[in-house]
Amino acid sequence: MFMVFARTFIIIMGPIIGYYRISQGPNGILIGTGAAVLVIFIEWVLEKAPLDDIIAAGMGIIIGLIAVKTLDYLVMVTFSDETIAVWDKYALLVKITAAYTGMLIAVKKKGEMYLLDKSISFTSKRLLPESIIVDSCVLIDGRIVDIAKAGFICHMAVIPRFVIKELQTLADSADDSKRTRGKRGLQTITFLEKEDSGIRVKIYEKDFAEMHTTDEKLLKCSADLRAKLMTSDTNLAQVALIRGIGVLNVNMLAKSLKPVVLPGEALDIFLLKEGKESRQAVGYLDDGTMIVVDNARRFIGQKKKIIVVSFLQTDAGRMIFARLDNDRD
Repeated sequence: MFMVFARTFIIIMGPIIGYYRISQGPNGILIGTGAAVLVIFIEWVLEKAPLDDIIAAGMGIIIGLIAVKTLDYLVMVTFSDETIAVWDKYALLVKITAAYTGMLIAVKKKGEMYLLDKSISFTSKRLLPESIIVDSCVLIDGRIVDIAKAGFICHMAVIPRFVIKELQTLADSADDSKRTRGKRGLQTITFLEKEDSGIRVKIYEKDFAEMHTTDEKLLKCSADLRAKLMTSDTNLAQVALIRGIGVLNVNMLAKSLKPVVLPGEALDIFLLKEGKESRQAVGYLDDGTMIVVDNARRFIGQKKKIIVVSFLQTDAGRMIFARLDNDRD
């Protein structure tokens, strides 16, 4: 209600001030009305634009104007009167262009400021060549810890603040399963931030309030920072690839690293349970791959040496078929 009153007051007072203070005629009224409309427009922009955009735009404009002022001084003390006359003719256009360019660069690139290394002096700050955005699924999964300790991640891991908030919400949930998942994700972050974790971590503060879902925020964050997205969410990974965003899929990595088992290879397997067919027993490799062993039901609960006969690759994973080492049938 107050803002409606304030806007109405400005619209009424603009023409009045223009008439009495600038020119008592149509020109004064037009100038006052234009000034009032400009004030309303600026207020609308300030209401819609995020604070970091406004600050970045202001800094960009100031830097652009300082650069032009420096160039203006150099022209005045270096070149002839003819050159100075040409410069004066186009100086206003150059200033507007420089201010707009400075504002544009500052607004477009402000997100990368969050990744500047705080431990390096301001004059030598730089971004790492590449970064990865880590989502909550990867943090809850926890395998990133072992991947980092093994030295396979050479990038800087960027964890957005909105991902941390999502984990904190889960950790505070009344549901035991959600609470456990949230706490595990937060514990993963705590470990990754340690110096001996094998990976550099930065917390990215921008929230992307205009985005309504965490997935959309992750995609926008990855696109803005030109970073790859690390996730174990298949749907999110597919959307990211469609949008041209690089993806590091933890599940695909785990699948690629499964040991290759060839027919004729001997393995020692603990037989855990019965198979679907008569006399079959089932065991598992360390990576969870199922092994179906013929004529081994009587040895359930024991560790036996087996020989791989064949394997079947499906969308759900790989299944190995084997026989007992002493079974030649």
